[in-house]
Amino acid sequence: MRLVRYTYPTHRSPVSLLGGYARSPWAGLESEIDRLFTSTLADLGTPAAALRFPVDLYEDKDNTYVRAELPGLRRDDIHVEVVDDYLTINATRKTKEGEQEQSFAFSRSISLPATTRNDQITANYEQGILTVTLPKKEEAKPRKITVNVS
Repeated sequence: MRLVRYTYPTHRSPVSLLGGYARSPWAGLESEIDRLFTSTLADLGTPAAALRFPVDLYEDKDNTYVRAELPGLRRDDIHVEVVDDYLTINATRKTKEGEQEQSFAFSRSISLPATTRNDQITANYEQGILTVTLPKKEEAKPRKITVNVS
């Protein structure tokens, strides 16, 4: 068996034909990585992404919980609704600077699990934290089964 050293193919450009440098296969990699990061992270600077708020999802054996931190809002400024198996939380914050009043709308939609009892959902807002309780259906709750040994 004979080993052959692999060399990357070079792309001939007018510069390389005139005695210039041969193009490296890595040429343009840095600009391509920059383009990917720019296109991926571009949404983070937009107002739409800035006006979303984080939520935490956790569950126990009886319920699933959605927890959102919404400090500085009044209860009247928060609206929670369930439509077509989606939980939507809308909040509006009004600020006043001098004679100008600005209004910011925050929104978040979450797909509900199929095991949720939509008719018994409750929401509680205390000290800037909104907690939405999503009760599970009986068939989705874990059951303890005893095993008889004979």
